[in-house]
Amino acid sequence: MACGKALLKHEECICAYCLFHLPQTNYHIDDNNDLKQLMWGKAEIENITALYFYKKGNKTQNLMHQLKYKRKKNIGLYLGNYYGKMLLKNPRYNEIDYIVPIPLHKTKLRKRGYNQSEMIGLGLEKGLGKEMLTDVLIRKEFTETQTKKSRMERWENVESVFALTDSKRFDNKHILLVDDVITTGSTMEACVHAVQKAENVKVSIVCLACAKQ
Repeated sequence: MACGKALLKHEECICAYCLFHLPQTNYHIDDNNDLKQLMWGKAEIENITALYFYKKGNKTQNLMHQLKYKRKKNIGLYLGNYYGKMLLKNPRYNEIDYIVPIPLHKTKLRKRGYNQSEMIGLGLEKGLGKEMLTDVLIRKEFTETQTKKSRMERWENVESVFALTDSKRFDNKHILLVDDVITTGSTMEACVHAVQKAENVKVSIVCLACAKQ
């Protein structure tokens, strides 16, 4: 699906060539990676990582577009599982209690038919062997697309749209927030602040792709 070529019988979702050659970040083994620096002073987190680098026109963008807009849910399931198994080898990601996908507003969920971050979360749930929760962190308000907004506009767009239905379920837990792509980090920042309404909670972040900082 990344290159558009037909898959061989033993290949699932992504051909072996693309799976090997897609631009991996290796951020999961770098505790001081660019994404960690992006979040400095904005949100207190334990760990943050992304599987691939994303830029306009590359194969990663093609995959993310198909996952998000072309109903290719299996991309999220497959790559979530793939990355989960990779993260399982890192002790920092073994301490997770719950996997929590970034929620969509019910209006957008009805229109799209599924939450692409939840598909990634289901894959991570299988790969990491951790439980996913989708009923605690919610999106209260419908927001415009972030694609063409500046950093400040993105933050203003999502500043107060997330909330917890029952903060006690996150008390003393380590939460792994999951999204498809991280660019400025505004959405994640807002989600982290919402999750931190729970007592003594820790937050880590996993995305399938990120813009190269």
